[in-house]
Amino acid sequence: MSHNTIKSGYSRLVDRLNRFPQGAPPSELLFKILKMLFSEKEAKLVSLMPIKPFTAKKASQIWKMDLTSTQKILDKLAGRAILVDIEQNEASVYVLPPPMAGFFEFSLMRVRDDIDQKVLSELFYEYINVEEDFIRELFTRGQTQLGRTFVQEPVLPIENALHVLDYERATEIIKCATHQSVGVCYCRHKMQHLDKACKAPQEICMTFNNTAASLIKHGCARSVEKEECLDLLQVAYEHNLVQFGENVREKVNFICNCCGCCCEAMIVARRFGILNPVHTTNFIPVVTESDCNGCGKCVAACPVEAMTLVSANNPLKPKMKVAKLDEDLCLGCGVCVRSCPKDSIHLNSRPRRVITPLNGTHRAVLMAIERGKLQDLIFDNQVLWSHRAMAAVLGVILKLPLFKQALANQQVKSRYLEALIHYTKI
Repeated sequence: MSHNTIKSGYSRLVDRLNRFPQGAPPSELLFKILKMLFSEKEAKLVSLMPIKPFTAKKASQIWKMDLTSTQKILDKLAGRAILVDIEQNEASVYVLPPPMAGFFEFSLMRVRDDIDQKVLSELFYEYINVEEDFIRELFTRGQTQLGRTFVQEPVLPIENALHVLDYERATEIIKCATHQSVGVCYCRHKMQHLDKACKAPQEICMTFNNTAASLIKHGCARSVEKEECLDLLQVAYEHNLVQFGENVREKVNFICNCCGCCCEAMIVARRFGILNPVHTTNFIPVVTESDCNGCGKCVAACPVEAMTLVSANNPLKPKMKVAKLDEDLCLGCGVCVRSCPKDSIHLNSRPRRVITPLNGTHRAVLMAIERGKLQDLIFDNQVLWSHRAMAAVLGVILKLPLFKQALANQQVKSRYLEALIHYTKI
C-alpha cells in the first residue's frame, strides 16, 4: 500500500489529524475519504498547519508561499468547510476542525454536486459504523467526551427547572449565540444515501457563533433568526429527537437533533453505553410503577435502549408489565417523559452533577491529558524541528506513572485549568 511505503500528503494529513485529541485512526477507508475531500497538494499543505488558529500570513510562512496564493487556497478550503475561518479584529483566522464534530459532518450538511455524496456516505458508514476503530477512539477513551446531552426543557417539573443552569438549556444557547444557522443532519443524510434513513426532519441540526458564521458565509448552512431556531427546537421535541451538543459551557458551536436509528452519537451510546461515551444531563427519569400500565411507549422512544419492560410481579395480573430504567445507559434527555401517556415518569436531579468544561480550549486540554496527547497541543508547530523534538521528550515524560497520576488529579483537570484558561484567554 503506497501510503505505508511513501509518506504521501494523505499520510501526513492523518498524522496531523491524530495530534489533536479527537483523531482518526488510519485505515484504507480513511484514505479513501480524505482523497474525496482533499487533493494530494491540499492534504500536504493542511498537514503542516498548527493545531491552534492561524492567520494567512502564518500559513504563507509555513508553506513558503506568497500571501496572495496562500489566501486563495485558504479561502477555497474554507469554502468547502474543510477549514473554519473566524473573523477577529477585521481579519480572518483559520482553524482545521477535527474530523468529528468537524469536516466529516460539514461535507454532508448541504446537498452538493462537487463530490459524490452517495459514495462518501458509504465510506463514512463503513469507516464509522462498521470498522469501529474511529468511533471507539472518539467516544470511549478518557473521561471527557466531545458532546453532551441537553434535557428537554418542557418536561422538567417546575421545582427541577429552577436547578437547570443556563449552559444546560438549549434555548439559552440559541438566545445567547452571536450567529445561528441550520444545516442538513449529517447522520440522516448519510443514511438516506444508504436507504436506511428514518422520517425525522433533516434540515434541523444547528450551529452557532463562529462556526455558524463561517458555514453561513460559504453557503454550507442557512442563516436563521433565533425565533426560527427555537421553533425548530420545538419540532425536534415533538419528534422525540435528542439534543446532542458541544461539551462546553461557553460559546457552544453545535447542537444536533438526534434520532436513535441514524445518529452516530446515539448508536455509539447504545453500543458502548456502559463506557459513558456521551455525557448525560444532570437529570434521571424515575418511574412510578403504580401508575405505569406497561404500554411500552417510553421503551420505543428511548434512543439508547435504557428503558425496558419487566414483569410487574402482580399475582392478579401475571402478564402485566412495567417500565424499568437502566441508569447506567440513560442520557437523562427526557424523551421518555414526553412519550408517557400516563404521566408515570418524571425527572429527578442526579445525586452528583456532571462536570462540563469551560470552553473548547479547556475541553481539548482535558482530552489531551486523558489521551496522552498534551505534548501535541503545547508544541503544535510540526514544521519546527524544536517543536517536534520537545513534543517527543514531553510525550515520554507524560507517560511516566507519577506524571500521569498528577495530571489525572481532578483538581488539576478542573479548577486549576479552568482558572488558567479563563484568565490567560489561551
